[in-house]
Amino acid sequence: MASPINRKPIMTLYSGVNDPYSHCTRIVLFEKDVECRIVEVDPNKKPRELADLNPYNQVPTIVDRDLVLYDSLIINEYLDERLPHPPLMPVDPVSRGKARLMLMRFDRDWYSLLPTITGGERRAVTRARNTIKDGLTVISQLFKEQPYVIGDEFSLVDCCLAPILWRLDYYGINLPRQAKAIM
Repeated sequence: MASPINRKPIMTLYSGVNDPYSHCTRIVLFEKDVECRIVEVDPNKKPRELADLNPYNQVPTIVDRDLVLYDSLIINEYLDERLPHPPLMPVDPVSRGKARLMLMRFDRDWYSLLPTITGGERRAVTRARNTIKDGLTVISQLFKEQPYVIGDEFSLVDCCLAPILWRLDYYGINLPRQAKAIM
């Protein structure tokens, strides 16, 4: 048996330093206790190999042996299937479908607004902040009855929500008292 010091990671993740999608994938890797080589990518100075691996030249991108995947939702589901313990998606198809819908909604409704918040026109920034604040306030009610978004177990949905919650101050989003449970 090889010692942990000699063990080499079989995966490489190209991760943006301040990228919430990359942060989400890194949380999944942490939850799965995966030894993974992390290549920090500066968006203004991307490594050449990233463009060779990913036609969109974006992070996150993961290399697992001969497989290259990009898009955090695809990467995260792959990691959950490839490394089944602990499971981060529900086992039954109905709950899994609901979790996938929630992931898609987070991506379309909130993650899509983050570039506007960090570089948009003032009125658009205010609208984007309010949309995210209102959405978080609505789902915060879930946390009054359960510890995680879709129940009693930490899931891919929580991995996706965490980077937004972690960056609320950075994005200038102040949640009202009604949303206290989500914090």
